[in-house]
Amino acid sequence: MNNTVIDAHNISKVYNPETIPVYAINNVHLHLEKGEFTALVGPSGSGKTTLLNLIGGLDKPDNGNIFINGIDITRLSANELINFRLHNIGFVFQSFNLIPVLTARENVEFIMLLQRIKKRNRENRITQLFKQIGLEDRINSRPAYLSGGQQQRVAVARALASKPQFVLADEPTANLDSKSASNLLDIMDKLNKEEGMTFIFSTHDPRVIERARRVITLVDGRISSDTAVVETSIPHHINS
Repeated sequence: MNNTVIDAHNISKVYNPETIPVYAINNVHLHLEKGEFTALVGPSGSGKTTLLNLIGGLDKPDNGNIFINGIDITRLSANELINFRLHNIGFVFQSFNLIPVLTARENVEFIMLLQRIKKRNRENRITQLFKQIGLEDRINSRPAYLSGGQQQRVAVARALASKPQFVLADEPTANLDSKSASNLLDIMDKLNKEEGMTFIFSTHDPRVIERARRVITLVDGRISSDTAVVETSIPHHINS
């Protein structure tokens, strides 16, 4: 059985190619399997967010190919890519990106409406998701009446609404206090361990890194190390 979710080959992203080229991502190879809980780390400007955006189809590489479940997303048209993201990839952003005029419930349901999921199935999924994030009592609140931690939990529910192949989380704890960050990571960790949901983080946060089962370090747009963390929490190097 093939558990490969993401397979990226020789991908590069170059800015200012006609003057002084700057490689945000430089000839990166990346293989990720279903059920991973992986952190992309590195200093500012190392390429973490750029790599996440390329994997998520929010940007296109200048070179290389990115296969998601065997489909090369670099060859998809703009409309095909939008549809592919909608059905296969969940996103969690640093700034939450909730629609302020919608309730928490409506923010989550919006994704399912785009997918034309039937009302009964939407209702069942929404009930399940708000139970998982522990916000059943705030389901009808608008973002302005939710704390930062609560908003980010709603963002996680929204990311999961479409039952994606994986979730990309860009600095999800950056705007959260310690308790809110811990609660959020508990939810994501549980979803990973109990349901096999694949999470890929871009992060500076040691609280995220210490929970990751794989840590990929980027420096100047290249992968400098790729470390799997075994159950004993002793790092085991894959390559460097």
